[in-house]
Amino acid sequence: MGIIGWIILGLLAGAIAKILLPGRDPGGLIGTTLIGIAGAFVGGWLSSRFLDRPVENHFFDLYTWGSAIAGSLVLLIAYRLLFGNTRRD
Repeated sequence: MGIIGWIILGLLAGAIAKILLPGRDPGGLIGTTLIGIAGAFVGGWLSSRFLDRPVENHFFDLYTWGSAIAGSLVLLIAYRLLFGNTRRD
């Protein structure tokens, strides 16, 4: 799967992560989309590196989607923790 495939997968994984973890994000739609793309790359790398499950070259592989969504969720949670609502009213 090429870079365009990973970007499309990241966009979809970011949207799914946003559905699974609703709420206001500091970056809005563009920030969530970029987090989804980065999460797809990070999830794929972590899956192949530590879980000994290399990411397949097929776009519709279940493990590829699972690792991309999991990576997006982890990055979205970390992003909210780091840059979330910092005002104390």
